[in-house]
Amino acid sequence: MNESIESAIEAAEIVLKSEESIIHHLQLTIQPPLRKVLNILLPHKGNVIVSGMGKSGYIAQKIAATLTSTGTRALYLHPVDALHGDLGIYTQCDPSIILSKSGSSEEILRLIPLLKQFHSKIIAITAKKDSILAHHADVLIDIGIHSENDPIGMVPTTSTVASLAVGDAIACALMKAKGFTKKDFAAIHPAGQIGRNLLLSVKDIMTPLNNVACLEGNESLREVVISMTEKPQGAALILKKNNLLSGIITEGDVRRALKNNKSIDKIFAKDIMTATPRTVGSSVVLGEALAVMESKGSPVYVLPVVDDTHHALGLLRLHDAYKSFS
Repeated sequence: MNESIESAIEAAEIVLKSEESIIHHLQLTIQPPLRKVLNILLPHKGNVIVSGMGKSGYIAQKIAATLTSTGTRALYLHPVDALHGDLGIYTQCDPSIILSKSGSSEEILRLIPLLKQFHSKIIAITAKKDSILAHHADVLIDIGIHSENDPIGMVPTTSTVASLAVGDAIACALMKAKGFTKKDFAAIHPAGQIGRNLLLSVKDIMTPLNNVACLEGNESLREVVISMTEKPQGAALILKKNNLLSGIITEGDVRRALKNNKSIDKIFAKDIMTATPRTVGSSVVLGEALAVMESKGSPVYVLPVVDDTHHALGLLRLHDAYKSFS
């Protein structure tokens, strides 16, 4: 049994090393064909059609999705469906990215002459430089795969990783060339945590100061607990005159004080507060605020929100930062 497991682990390591090697190969060879790809795709205002059969089809779908989400309009076309009406997604001169390891899949070969009718520039991602697909391509990207490195040498592994990497490289090159920004990304990713991180600022979700337990520092631990119970936000802010932030007390600070001391009436707020807490401005985007909360080795779950002069405005809770849109 142990020998079988060790052999299986060795097989996994072999395929990972193979995939690492092919990525390195692509780094050395991608520049010339990528320049040609950019010259075709950058000036095009319509759709980019991405197609592949079998496992290559799954990779093609991912490439199309990545392009679409990063500012390049793209659609996935199943080669068989194309022969039954889905060619209607093409307009004249829409370029095509075609994935086929062998470059000779029957469904792909039947598609090629139809694409010519649309004057579609064909960008071929294949492992066979002498294949029919390669022969008809306007741009050939050779992924450099001679054989798969799974235990039987037949399962698409290294080839699919190589094709996916090429698709990512094309998408990232287009992003850079088009000046695609985080703001652009946010505009087409409004939902989920990505959208929240890019579209929302701290002031949109923070708890305002009037709903946060605020103390002066001389209160007993008993008074701290009462105040935090009346305004249960997970922390109390210690403020000087005009709401100038002096420190913060978290629920964890309270628990540790109760655990380590017998008499809570002899412990005061200023004794257990953190005097120089991390803070964030109200106009900071949520993603940057989360980076502050999760940085420096140990995350914090509450963050004082302050203005430019360090006067408190409210409290940001990690719970609210990750909460879904209502």
